[in-house]
Amino acid sequence: MVTDSLITGVRARWAGWAGVPASFPGRGEANVVVAPESGLCPPGWVGAVVLGGAALVTAPSEPTAELVRATLGALPAEARQVVSFGSPRGRGALPVVEVLGPAALAYVSAEWFRSGVAGEAVPVERLPARHAELARLAELAGREEVGEAGLEGITSPAFVVRDGGRVVAAAGYEGWTGGVAHVCVLTGARWRGRGLARATASAAVAHALAAGLLPQWRARVPASRRVAAALGFRELGTQISLLLADGQRG
Repeated sequence: MVTDSLITGVRARWAGWAGVPASFPGRGEANVVVAPESGLCPPGWVGAVVLGGAALVTAPSEPTAELVRATLGALPAEARQVVSFGSPRGRGALPVVEVLGPAALAYVSAEWFRSGVAGEAVPVERLPARHAELARLAELAGREEVGEAGLEGITSPAFVVRDGGRVVAAAGYEGWTGGVAHVCVLTGARWRGRGLARATASAAVAHALAAGLLPQWRARVPASRRVAAALGFRELGTQISLLLADGQRG
């Protein structure tokens, strides 16, 4: 069972990343704040994080925040978080022109962590962050996968698997404020489905836990979410970013 203390701690971190004084409301409610430099979304977007059934929403301006509040207030109580999830109903209620997500947010503790891979062990090597071989790995993966992985931003060592001498899978983590290790994983297109993501991510998570950090896994695609679950991560919430039409950004 996910502990209340973990949810409370994760909420506090996301509230801190809003860039302004903010907090999560009660379950089933949404708190909308003006945060031009929010860390919950790209600049100029509306960002929403739902944790434990409560939503924190950031808007780039007061007019945008008022629009979001009015939209949420006009929805039935049971539907007030549909905007946060980017559902068709939510997108219809706001003038949304682009969506990032929704992405599941998952976390793991030392107690929950399940290291290693099933079957034959996969040799994992350590390389410095931003090693030249990581750039070559990006050429073996699709552009969308490279962007989703965010491997170029890691601050930890890179944990890699080779095939024929070249790096075909890698993982690491980016250190976020609040002691969070944001896990990043990338596997070359031809090498997916072989357990390499789990092998490299396992090494990265073990490194983060040994450093006293809280590993965080953010994923949209089912395959990535399955890897996280296999390592013991538990999904606590969802993140989404909404870009509104020009006239509605304040």
